[in-house]
Amino acid sequence: MLKYAIIFAIISLIAGALGFTGVAAGAAGIAKVLFFVFVALAVLFVVLAMLGVGAARKALR
Repeated sequence: MLKYAIIFAIISLIAGALGFTGVAAGAAGIAKVLFFVFVALAVLFVVLAMLGVGAARKALR
């Protein structure tokens, strides 16, 4: 997901440099959404790992 956010950010920069402001704004919006979804999922998984939820906890029982 972070890969696609970076790709859309690059597309936005190139489109903005070439004068395609509508395309640049759309690609930048998509990149922002994908980046924040990635950050939210990363934080969620880190919190779950710190709580010990998952297969490791079941294996220790």
